[in-house]
Amino acid sequence: MTQSAGNGIFSWLTQASSLERRTLLAAALGWMLDSMDVMLYTLVLGQVQRELHLSSALAGAMMSATLLSAAFGGIAFGWFADRFGRTRALTLSVLIYSVFTAACGFTHTAATLMICRILLGLGMGGEWASGAALVAETWPAEHRGKALALVQSSWAIGYMLGAAIVALILPRYGWRPVFFVGILPALLTLWFRRGLHESAAWTAERANATQPAASRYGELFRGSLGRNMLICTSMNAATLFAYWGLFTWVPRFLSMSAAEGGRGMSIVKTSGWTIAMQAGTFLGYVTFGYLADRFSRKYTYIGYLAMAAVMVPLFVFVPNPSVLLLLGPLVGFFGTGYFSGFAIITSELFPTALRGSAMGFAYNTGRILSAAAPYIIGRISQSQGLSSALTITSGAFLLAALIASTLRLSAKS
Repeated sequence: MTQSAGNGIFSWLTQASSLERRTLLAAALGWMLDSMDVMLYTLVLGQVQRELHLSSALAGAMMSATLLSAAFGGIAFGWFADRFGRTRALTLSVLIYSVFTAACGFTHTAATLMICRILLGLGMGGEWASGAALVAETWPAEHRGKALALVQSSWAIGYMLGAAIVALILPRYGWRPVFFVGILPALLTLWFRRGLHESAAWTAERANATQPAASRYGELFRGSLGRNMLICTSMNAATLFAYWGLFTWVPRFLSMSAAEGGRGMSIVKTSGWTIAMQAGTFLGYVTFGYLADRFSRKYTYIGYLAMAAVMVPLFVFVPNPSVLLLLGPLVGFFGTGYFSGFAIITSELFPTALRGSAMGFAYNTGRILSAAAPYIIGRISQSQGLSSALTITSGAFLLAALIASTLRLSAKS
């Protein structure tokens, strides 16, 4: 389809084909619900700790186990998406994580909750690679950055939705019904995806392939593709360490009493702060796409990471709640907005036949390497305090920026 020029900031979206818009919405809905589940867990973490008698280290280990499971699920679903199609991978991944999100509400022991978190992680991990690959292959290059950024921005919407659900349900009914609500929007997404079609690029690749994608998997670890894989995996590991280490514990940091080193906010105020932060996050995701399509994918990515490294110490050592409210949107803007860049960069570095596998491996191996972050932050907080523990994530942001500086992209990128 030929895109006509338009002056509106969203003209690229309104002029898109119905297939492009439908694909974009489907991927965004799935990613939104993925993030909603993460927020549900982090905001009920304090209640879960008290009822199930979990230490901070074990509570963090629950999230670490989910991330490890998501990593293995993501790698497997990446291969599945290349072999059987992006839309099938999307549908199956959403079904798995939605069912086991609801199952978390039925648990009464740490062991059963851990099992549910591990099983939902398998589906959670498959969402990103299959959805991002489908959008990247459906949208033209001149708008790909904006489209993938808009998909990524739904993560912020999911966080806000999760915070609103917790604020409405937790004070009245406790933490278990919070997880029951989590399955309802996922059912809507599954219904919506029935009308999706595979991308023309994947269909053509399958029709013309002289050998199955599975037999070419080894190419990802040799030559220029191997170099790209090493860089993408390591820089994503550093960003995910920073992200999960910071945002798993931010709600707890805000709600902890001042005597414990927190800010003593109620669950309603914590949810309100989270919504404000996610407004900044949404803008960070979307703005990244415009900057990346207009200027440089690489240097926009590095700039976001550098600013995130600066914002973290400012945030954790400011005692004034009013200043925290002002800093929240900035932490969200820079501390998560760079994720739009990872989807754009990786989708353009790898060929169609291996794109799902490459994106799934790079993103989810990074998850494996970063999965210890919630546990490490929780463990260090027991002796050093949560404020000091959270500053570790600033160093991880800087490390990711240094690794990203070695990327070799096209002149535009």
